[in-house]
Amino acid sequence: MLSEFKDFIARGNVMELAVAVIIAGAFAVIVASLTADVIMPIVGAIFGDVDFSNKYMVLSSGELIEPGMSLEAAREAGANVLAWGAFVTAIINFVILAFIIFMLVRYTKKAQERFEKKEEVIEADAGPTELELLAEIRDALKSGASPTP
Repeated sequence: MLSEFKDFIARGNVMELAVAVIIAGAFAVIVASLTADVIMPIVGAIFGDVDFSNKYMVLSSGELIEPGMSLEAAREAGANVLAWGAFVTAIINFVILAFIIFMLVRYTKKAQERFEKKEEVIEADAGPTELELLAEIRDALKSGASPTP
């Protein structure tokens, strides 16, 4: 059973998946930073200096919730909050990540198609196969003519 597990882990697909998960985790941090540090400040500048990450709606409060209190402070005060700003930020992160993955898949697919076309051209230029040449020689010998070069 242990040897089967080693064979399973040593297979290329499992190792590739492990590498992909690690890279995806690191890439998610980059996308989160892109959203929080680049895109959201631009959106905030357009819509009046809005920081979506601290936008929330109080559903019920424990202690006194003051206007302008940060999301973290409201949660610490025991308020039941609907953190819609964090949700909007998560949606923006998802859209950016999905678009980047779409572009990578699209690029990979086009590169693979180009590679397959090159293989087809190489195969087409290869000329007759050995079996075809032998059949041509056989037919020429049967008819008594010399084979064509």
